[in-house]
Amino acid sequence: MSGGVQATARILARDDGRGGTSLPVLEGDGPLALRRTRGSGTEARVMLVGAMSGPLGGDHFTVAATVEEGARLHLGSAAATIALPGQAKGEARYDVRLTVADGGELHWLPAQLISANGSELYVSTHLDVGAYGRLVLREEQVLGRVGEEPGRLSSRLVLRVGGRTVLDQELACGPGAPGGWDGPAVLAGHRAVGQLVVVRPEFTAHPVAARVLGDGAVVMPLAGPAALVSAVAPDALRLRRLLDEALTSLG
Repeated sequence: MSGGVQATARILARDDGRGGTSLPVLEGDGPLALRRTRGSGTEARVMLVGAMSGPLGGDHFTVAATVEEGARLHLGSAAATIALPGQAKGEARYDVRLTVADGGELHWLPAQLISANGSELYVSTHLDVGAYGRLVLREEQVLGRVGEEPGRLSSRLVLRVGGRTVLDQELACGPGAPGGWDGPAVLAGHRAVGQLVVVRPEFTAHPVAARVLGDGAVVMPLAGPAALVSAVAPDALRLRRLLDEALTSLG
């Protein structure tokens, strides 16, 4: 990778001792601006606001959030992230690093990521949750804007719960991806793919049952107090509906 923009957003959520959540670290540089919005109850809410287009070829963006014991954080984004081709050579990278301590709770619910024609993006998401932590993560990836072919999009999702890896999966789509990515065993011609990762301590005693949800979504239990929902859909709107229904079904 050469050239490109390097940008990092950092968030630390901490129990403020008064029934709420403080944010002693809330900083973003370059195109990754962070804004605290009105929360509810003990929860703090933060919005990631993209100040520039991108990521472009050669860019490297990182979002790192840590939620300490007793804190609750809801983290979202103001608009879709669009991967675009850039003048710098090499792929763009988007890294997400989320850590939730025992007794902490994090909801990471960004808007969709769109892989525009000619772009090349690698997304890496690493989640480290305590055995008694809580997490809801939603990922939505849309292959191409309306009427265009997608760029190259590769992603890896790793989940550790209580120090144990319970999920490590990769997906590659678009030009140059391994053959079959658009076939019946993977996307089956769909152009939107997404997943939910839900970690709740009560899943230890009452594991989630594997099942199909509607047309294009499945729920799968993971080792420990965790569950994974995977979904494919013809467009972003239908994908969001499937994931919202799945989250509701998990209670």
